[in-house]
Amino acid sequence: MREADMFQLRQAKPADIARNYEVWRTAVEATHHFLSDPDLESIGKMVLEDYLPNAEFTVAVDGDDLSHAFLGTSENHIDALFVHADSRGAGLGRLLLDSFRTGKDVVTVDVNEQNPTAAGFYEKLGFKVTGRSELDDQGRPFPILHMRWERAATT
Repeated sequence: MREADMFQLRQAKPADIARNYEVWRTAVEATHHFLSDPDLESIGKMVLEDYLPNAEFTVAVDGDDLSHAFLGTSENHIDALFVHADSRGAGLGRLLLDSFRTGKDVVTVDVNEQNPTAAGFYEKLGFKVTGRSELDDQGRPFPILHMRWERAATT
């Protein structure tokens, strides 16, 4: 049995906000080494106060209903995919992504260029780089790779 098989997917609830912030924080600390401490603090404040309480997420929870990863999306675009640092490698990112891709022909995602782990994860799952932006969506100097996955045509 794969580790991911021990997890269930469900919609996030308000009670998940604190844990999802912990998921976000540990994931970012493990992969976003390019962020300065002030950047991490200002982005973290926005994530905790504005993003997590107001967006819809799918969470991967364990048998105790504790979130280990979350996925935020809009239409066919992945807005956020974070896995708790202690749960990396358990297949949770793929579990969330595969669930989201079901029934879709195209999925897009934007990834920090300075986070090669994330770019490699998406490339391994069939995403291709389609463009690059010099600045992130907040105008900060963190280049973004625009990536796209297309379902293989069936004959």
